[in-house]
Amino acid sequence: MSRVSTDPARARRRRRRRFALAVVALAIALPVAGGYLTARPNLGARATGARLERAHQSPQYDVERGAFVNTLPTIDPELGPVLRAWWEGAPGTSPESPPPLQRHVAEALAEPPAGGLRVTWLGHSTLIVELEGARVLVDPVWGERCSPWSFMGPSRFHAPPLPLDQLPPLDAVVISHDHYDHLDAFSIRALAERVPTFIVPLGVGAHLEAWGVATAAIVELDWWESHELHGVRLVATPARHFSGRWLDDRNATLWAGWAFIGAERRAYYSGDTAMFPGFREIGRRLGPFDITMIESGQYNQLWADVHLGPEQAVQAHQDVGGRLMLPVHWGTFELALHSWTEPVERVLAAAEAAGVTVATPMLGQSVEPPRSPTERWWPPETPWQTAAEAPVRSSGLD
Repeated sequence: MSRVSTDPARARRRRRRRFALAVVALAIALPVAGGYLTARPNLGARATGARLERAHQSPQYDVERGAFVNTLPTIDPELGPVLRAWWEGAPGTSPESPPPLQRHVAEALAEPPAGGLRVTWLGHSTLIVELEGARVLVDPVWGERCSPWSFMGPSRFHAPPLPLDQLPPLDAVVISHDHYDHLDAFSIRALAERVPTFIVPLGVGAHLEAWGVATAAIVELDWWESHELHGVRLVATPARHFSGRWLDDRNATLWAGWAFIGAERRAYYSGDTAMFPGFREIGRRLGPFDITMIESGQYNQLWADVHLGPEQAVQAHQDVGGRLMLPVHWGTFELALHSWTEPVERVLAAAEAAGVTVATPMLGQSVEPPRSPTERWWPPETPWQTAAEAPVRSSGLD
């Protein structure tokens, strides 16, 4: 038979321990709860009803896991090693001063492209694609940070080359996936009533609705499905990546690349992806492409299953049947531990070896294939070493 101690001193110590534990728990819970509540308006929403049912019917959706899956086994980065790498840091990951921007971007977009195709790079993966009469804005990010918070998270190296209020009329916004550097709540809210159509992978429409986009304006597509704009077919293409905006929604929405197919001109955007055989299938079914916009930066061995490296980006361009390559996903945010100029330097080296033509537009500058801007507008060397001395790092897929 147990006996309850009647020692007053022992009872006081027990109460103090319980109080201390409660204080520690509260000290942890309050910031977590406060952080969630602060972030909540920018997290978006989960798919429900008919939208969720359609996701469940996708060949890419694993009902047992309750999530979308890749066609190849894919290992998500482990949080511990990633945090340790970020804690240790690396030199040269951001510029010492803002990089130069192309001026008068709005004026340059006032006239349609003479050859029927023009791509304007606004930094990272934000692009304006104009093809045979259709004008599409890809992965618009005008927010200051890649984060659900306004006070924390990776911030921009530079101001947007084109202010939001100077955007030309758009036929559609296209989203590749729901990560913060591709789907920005601030930008979507600002565009919600200005753009007639938002074309997104399965499940992403729930986020847009939460930020004010009309349900009728949202087109959700599975891989290989398409939507037509003024005679131009936009096709959602496979990619090898993942999705999620908080701790509880990993892979709840689909990720994709995009092909823009006109009567005579074609363009391809990879979205975020790792290397996979799907590139060759995209090329066979939809290529060749006058221009490819390939993710080329923000890579690391720790996430080699979900991102390309520069050399693999060049290979992906070749696999899809690209003619002119435009490296994207670099130059705007510090999301990895390489020098901020390393992606373009390594792309150029790999492209020269492979006989691939690369466009290197300044931020805000347009590319009209086959013409290709090739000026070196970034610093000739990193703060820590020249690009020629940069180590060739394993992609993790060797």
